Amino acid sequence: MLVRKSRRPVLQAGTLGLLGLGLGIPSQAIAASAKQSGLAGSTFGRAKRCIFLFMWGGPSQLDTFDPKPKAPLDIRGAFRAVSTNVPDIQISEHFQTMAQQMDKVCLIRSLCHDDPAHLSSGHATLTGHLAPVVRSDAEPPSDRDSPHVGSIVAKLRPGSSTVPSFVTLPWVCHHPAAPGGNAPGQDGGWFGKRYSPFLIGGDPNDAQWNIPALSLSNAMVAERLDDRRHLLRSLDHLKSGADAANAISELGAMQEQAFGLLGSDQVRSAFDLSRESQTTRTRYGRNIHGQCVLLARRLIEHGVPLVSVNWHNDGKNFWDTHGDNFNRLKNDLIPPSDQALSALLEDLSQRGLLDETLVCWVGEFGRKPQITAGNAGREHWPACYTGIMAGAGVHGGSVYGASDSFAARPIDAPVSPLDYGATVLHALGIDPSMTVSDRLGRPIQLCDGNVIRGVFG
Repeated sequence: MLVRKSRRPVLQAGTLGLLGLGLGIPSQAIAASAKQSGLAGSTFGRAKRCIFLFMWGGPSQLDTFDPKPKAPLDIRGAFRAVSTNVPDIQISEHFQTMAQQMDKVCLIRSLCHDDPAHLSSGHATLTGHLAPVVRSDAEPPSDRDSPHVGSIVAKLRPGSSTVPSFVTLPWVCHHPAAPGGNAPGQDGGWFGKRYSPFLIGGDPNDAQWNIPALSLSNAMVAERLDDRRHLLRSLDHLKSGADAANAISELGAMQEQAFGLLGSDQVRSAFDLSRESQTTRTRYGRNIHGQCVLLARRLIEHGVPLVSVNWHNDGKNFWDTHGDNFNRLKNDLIPPSDQALSALLEDLSQRGLLDETLVCWVGEFGRKPQITAGNAGREHWPACYTGIMAGAGVHGGSVYGASDSFAARPIDAPVSPLDYGATVLHALGIDPSMTVSDRLGRPIQLCDGNVIRGVFG
């Protein structure tokens, strides 16, 4: 095992963006910014694409990728630690398939912050910025939010005009126990809605699943687009003020771009899972998460720069295991995650894509080491948790940072979710320290974190 150390101290039209596609900043400007900040190097821009697996709810670090077999039972829990294909790296026994793929990943065991709220910590994880209102599950999304890393890619390093630049599957993260509802930081934020993701909902494992708009003929797409243009012209007579005019103009641009994509054979092919063999579909897991991850692989193969797969709405509060933690993990959460992540890494490697594809697996925080008496749950714990990176120059078979004997605090190389976001941008060839303008023309730093250089080989 190589322990990496840091030098730093301890489609739904009318809903979430129709299309993650925008006008990019010239590549020369991005390169100049990187050179000025000293970021350009062998790992800068190594990733041509990214699959971001967001484990909404907050997975337990102890029961997944940072087990503590020598801790007391009420800390270590019910699961055994098992060896992997990398000497000295152990993970949970229920990630048995991932145990044979550890040579491809870097475990970041020293992620930490101080925000125990799902919504605001989710914002930090997805954007690389603190939320406008921190430590809050009551603040709904707004145009004050920072853009998702996928929206940053859509603006600064968009894909070709024939595919979306940012796709989200299979839903917008929402927490029924949070007064604010949807997590902020999942759209274009202060970049504007035109950089929000192309949202594809539903269950791709369902035999009846389809994207209705993609089944339209080219003639019908043109007819629908004409209808939208007529509606926008009607709204134009009702608008008043610059803000309303800008909003309608932005909506028009988004819809025109979206319906242009819907007529693309390349886009239709990218979303067509029937082109995959039954063996491959089974390999990823015949469940909503497995098929979303497989779809993400198809999308990046067809030129989509970033695909975010959010943990789905399972009706049981996702990875938020306040109660019955071990049964939920063993039966519902770990098996599909283990199967899909391991299949993705192996598949990308076999296809020769892993060297230029960044794969991320992370939640908004971890779980409390002390098991809750009476209900076998674990509470929120942002003070220490584990995330994963793989591919695109990431040093496989390594561990970055370390936690204490209870996985309660980092004892080496603590890093924040803002740093995690900065590292994603760095790998994708975007300088996280560059200054950009929001939709009102105000200057703002792209990301508040620092690149975790130690994760790279």
